[in-house]
Amino acid sequence: MEFSEHIKTANVEDVELRQPLHPPSRGTLCITGHHLLFSDREVGSSRHVLLLLRNIDAIEKRIAASSGTITIKCKDLRVLQLDIPGMEQCLNIAHSIETLSSLDNVSEMYPFFYRPIDLSLQDQWDLSSPEEHYRQKTELHEMWRLSTVNNDYSVCPSYPPAVIVPQSIDDDTLKKAAKFRQGGRFPVLCYYHRKNGMVIMRSSQPLTGANRKRCKEDELLLQAVIDGSDKGYIIDTRSSQQVQQARMTGGGFESKSCYIGWKRLHKQMERGKVLQESLIKLVEACGDESHNMDRWLSKLENSKWLSHVQTALSTAGLLAECVERDGHSALVHGYEGTDCSLLISTLAQLIMDPSCRTLEGFLRLLEREWVQAGHPFQQRCAHSAFSHARLHQESPVFLLLLDCIWQLWRQFPCALGFSEALLLRLATEVYSSDCGTFLCNNDQERCSLGVKKGTHCLFRVLLRPTERNYYSNPLYEPTELAIWPSVHPQSLQLWRGFFLRWTPQARHLEEVQEEIRNMVIEWVKAAQGDGAMVQ
Repeated sequence: MEFSEHIKTANVEDVELRQPLHPPSRGTLCITGHHLLFSDREVGSSRHVLLLLRNIDAIEKRIAASSGTITIKCKDLRVLQLDIPGMEQCLNIAHSIETLSSLDNVSEMYPFFYRPIDLSLQDQWDLSSPEEHYRQKTELHEMWRLSTVNNDYSVCPSYPPAVIVPQSIDDDTLKKAAKFRQGGRFPVLCYYHRKNGMVIMRSSQPLTGANRKRCKEDELLLQAVIDGSDKGYIIDTRSSQQVQQARMTGGGFESKSCYIGWKRLHKQMERGKVLQESLIKLVEACGDESHNMDRWLSKLENSKWLSHVQTALSTAGLLAECVERDGHSALVHGYEGTDCSLLISTLAQLIMDPSCRTLEGFLRLLEREWVQAGHPFQQRCAHSAFSHARLHQESPVFLLLLDCIWQLWRQFPCALGFSEALLLRLATEVYSSDCGTFLCNNDQERCSLGVKKGTHCLFRVLLRPTERNYYSNPLYEPTELAIWPSVHPQSLQLWRGFFLRWTPQARHLEEVQEEIRNMVIEWVKAAQGDGAMVQ
């Protein structure tokens, strides 16, 4: 397909652009296969706007006799307005934007065309593979092994080719256990706690069904996890009622009588459509220009977004307590094991493990727990909060993760080695990116569609020296202690940097934070210089 087929009008002169935080400007509008480009025509002005079409969530158009207005609502929550002379030109531009912003052929997306001069496609795509991760964790080798049972993705389409499992469990047992778990997602290790040797496992729900089916191989696998220990915990991200309903449709839970030593804990977490509608309501509240505080607070509360943040942090805290304080291993799952399970396992690791709190350690954690572990980014992030399309599988689970991490960052400003700017960058990139990291729904799709060969890895981009300096936290002081978040309502705040990022108040706050950051960096440099002189 040629992108030109969808571009009836490529350039329009005398377009007026209105955008947040800037005065209206007049200039030339250009549309390409992947971008919308606006150039200010004012003499001496170098201002321009380059917008990736994949960032557009919805457009609205108003047509008059001789002109038209297009309102563009972006996935990063920006709202732009274009006043275009000529009714036909306006309709053509609107049609092109609608078509090109919703193309779903992965190989036609911009990451396959993005070629920065300082990056090479010959570079390793991942920061680390499951094999490398296992080799580095030498303390695992006595009790755990690396299995390549899924090397052709036939056992579990959403798992990577290699996974870490108990040493005593052979591949035939894993294959049978996989058939007993939804989507083939049998229990695999995602975290080993060095302090006490306990682990966190991830999986999907068991397919016990109404007849209470059993799988001895699955039982054997989980028994091997707690071998030598008195018990383990299963953190189920569904309510008791939801679990019983799941049984009636073929799903289910691990019964006490079959899984000896495992204690099940229920912590209901919303997902899917409920979470997506919560985001929509929150963004609507943030766009309320009535300046009525009571109304705004009511809308904020009705969105229930901060309730979802609170639940996620408290569930992650429970998981971390089971491992860190109680000294027991844990298995976490809900339904498919591709959303809430990844959310709380990631947060629990940040709470407990200092190596996950460095800039590089955090990016490796995201790669391991989300990209390699099979979070369906393509489905979940197809639309954001403005889209008029009927919701299918969209859900802002990754955005909820970033919000929870921001709450941690705010409560422990010196404990995390990265800045809020990194979280904001990730919140934008997950919906539209120059890189291929968040394309597709799992590792198998990325390999079959050539993503790893034909695009660049976002995490490697973020670790380049210039980017690394910008996204590092100058106040970072490593600590071996766990960082336990407060989940009291008064301890949680709206993430203004993201949800109010296009308002003057947020921009002023951003400028102040950047000034403080620069002052801290200069102070650190000066202190290091004085120390060198003393020596």
